[in-house]
Amino acid sequence: MKLLFDHNLSPRLVNRLFDLFPESIHVYMLSMEQADDLEIWKYAQDNDFIIVTRDSDYNELLILRG
Repeated sequence: MKLLFDHNLSPRLVNRLFDLFPESIHVYMLSMEQADDLEIWKYAQDNDFIIVTRDSDYNELLILRG
């Protein structure tokens, strides 16, 4: 399972969870810290990531885009 940590979470989570989720990454590491939610959503979908966030906007995207 690959996790993509949203900008509202610490980039340090990638290192802390490396043993469990070694392919995970933070949007900051992708130079996407200024990207909007839809761009991050598309990146995650295209690259088989699960988005980890505290933002409820992704729930709306899930409803609208599946």
